[in-house]
Amino acid sequence: MKLGRSVGYARVSTDDQNLDLQINALRSAGCDVIFQDQGLSGLALRRPGLEETLSSLSAGDVLVVWRLDRLGRSLLDLLGTIERLHVRKVGFRSLTETIDTTNATGRLMFQIMGALAEFERSLIAERTKAGLNAARERGVRLGRPSAITPEQIEAARVLCDQGVKQVQIASALGISSSTVSRIVCVKEGRTGLKSPRKEHSDAT
Repeated sequence: MKLGRSVGYARVSTDDQNLDLQINALRSAGCDVIFQDQGLSGLALRRPGLEETLSSLSAGDVLVVWRLDRLGRSLLDLLGTIERLHVRKVGFRSLTETIDTTNATGRLMFQIMGALAEFERSLIAERTKAGLNAARERGVRLGRPSAITPEQIEAARVLCDQGVKQVQIASALGISSSTVSRIVCVKEGRTGLKSPRKEHSDAT
């Protein structure tokens, strides 16, 4: 990779923390430009300094951070950011962990981190599946609650028998047209509504 600028990014979580340590380390690493976020947690959804950093990078540049957790909210988030930099032909360095994707050793480390992230994704999926199965065994009913009450269904049935259109039923009962459409069935040329019991059995 042809190297361009070394661009630094520094962040601290609270306003009373000092950025000097990170900035001095980034300058010593040869960073030409340093962007910062002061008083922003790594969990913050929007970090203006980081957004400005990423938008400033061009092919051949290297993004440098003092430590990995300054950049990503999680391992998955971190790897996603580094992968997007790789697609843009931008390198990445972390000074504390001595990771540098502009050389073979750094790229190998990145691949190992990717494998660990995939393992983490698999564990999350397995835990989620096990939790859902356990909930079902305890009799917990999963899924969204019904969007319409039995009383509304009965009223809608009467309105349907009277030939009222679905959109008018929805307006009269204070529910969405899509909810009415979901539970309406047509039989022998008449428009009627499924009962809650019938609707549940059909869904299963």
